[in-house]
Amino acid sequence: MELPFAESYKIKMVETIRRSTYAEREQWIREANYNLFALKSDQVYIDLLTDSGTGAMSDRQWSALMLGDESYAGARSYYILRDAISDLLGFEHFLPTHQGRAAENVLFSAIIKEGDVLPGNSHFDTTKGHIEYRKAFPVDCTIDEASDSQLEIPFKGNMDLNKLEDVFRKYPKEKIPAVVLTITNNTAGGQPVSMENIRQTSFLCQKYGIPLLIDSARFAENAYFIKIREKGYENKTIREIVREIFSYADIMTMSSKKDAIVNMGGFLAMKSKDLWKKCQMFCVMNEGFITYGGMSGRDMHALAQGLYEGTEFDYLETRIKQVEYLGMKLDEYGIQYQRPAGGHAIFVDACKVLPNLPKEEFVAQTLGVELYLEAGIRGVEIGAILADRDPVTRENRYPQLELLRLAIPRRTYTNNHMDVVAAALRNVYDRRNEIKHGYRITFENPIMRHFTVELEKVE
Repeated sequence: MELPFAESYKIKMVETIRRSTYAEREQWIREANYNLFALKSDQVYIDLLTDSGTGAMSDRQWSALMLGDESYAGARSYYILRDAISDLLGFEHFLPTHQGRAAENVLFSAIIKEGDVLPGNSHFDTTKGHIEYRKAFPVDCTIDEASDSQLEIPFKGNMDLNKLEDVFRKYPKEKIPAVVLTITNNTAGGQPVSMENIRQTSFLCQKYGIPLLIDSARFAENAYFIKIREKGYENKTIREIVREIFSYADIMTMSSKKDAIVNMGGFLAMKSKDLWKKCQMFCVMNEGFITYGGMSGRDMHALAQGLYEGTEFDYLETRIKQVEYLGMKLDEYGIQYQRPAGGHAIFVDACKVLPNLPKEEFVAQTLGVELYLEAGIRGVEIGAILADRDPVTRENRYPQLELLRLAIPRRTYTNNHMDVVAAALRNVYDRRNEIKHGYRITFENPIMRHFTVELEKVE
């Protein structure tokens, strides 16, 4: 008989997590003003808020921590990280930062001016926030198919090349500092981008003289999907695919807390020495010296090791099959999500789970609160709260999909935990007709409001 699939690791250390009562959770979420970010970690049983910095490092990564060189300038760990980035990704110039949004801040400080336009395949929250804070405009050029949660196509995160070219024709080159291609496409449900689409996006950028920036937080997961789903890549290694992906890019930003499997760290890399020099000032101002950039030597050492581990096929297969597993359990219960299952998360279609709520009462947030009340499971809203207000009209923006993201940390939970998540969602789904009201905002910040928003129940 064929052997069943099993994880590519064994467990060496465990961390105790606590179950709570419904009454406790009811009090805690009320005290948190119904913002899941505001909960204490001890108040959460299964934490699927994010896959960023929440994974389990390997024994080799922990060993790398002990080898870190903490010199302020020219640390050995910096050069080990530089060599890993050059070897795996092909970039000659890089700047370390403490995380991905810091890399965006350094880069955008150097290239964006007021009134600029940055097209992309669904900018995620921090990217959009950094653009709009500088009084520039993100333009969504994702394919239309991404807005149909039940449509199952292999590369649902693709850039719509016609939409992109329309932007190029509408605005002068000087107004478009970069095109942002996010792999995998987080806002669209962790959906991958095909190599053909990456290539054609790059060619179109070259035609109009626009740099291509790849937001690379989950580049390795994207490479796995290319290997599995795209003709001509089935016999290529993950690292071969990764090198080809970045051969088409001029710049990359990286939140290493995802595919490099570290708890803290990021970097910015580019092919242009002039841009590297320009960014150095903003790195020094906002992060630290150019050879540490907000990271300790031990963090850089672990990050370098994580880049190699994160591009191993066995690891990626184990990681993505767990996301798949949760999707299959939801299929059994008839709970609809963004199909096919993404690389790092399941994105539950909140409007299909809670059909009686008006959009003004934040459907995905309501589902997130209900899931927490049901079983102490924390997800995150990818909907109208995250979409923020229009920077000009200040009206709420309502996206086509209201999604509850259940982001699965790497090498952290077992499939038994996924069974609990699925069962809890089913329980919420079974009582969906009883949930007729959601929430209203009582406090919000003008940019990236979802992190600190405060809400109250609509009675």
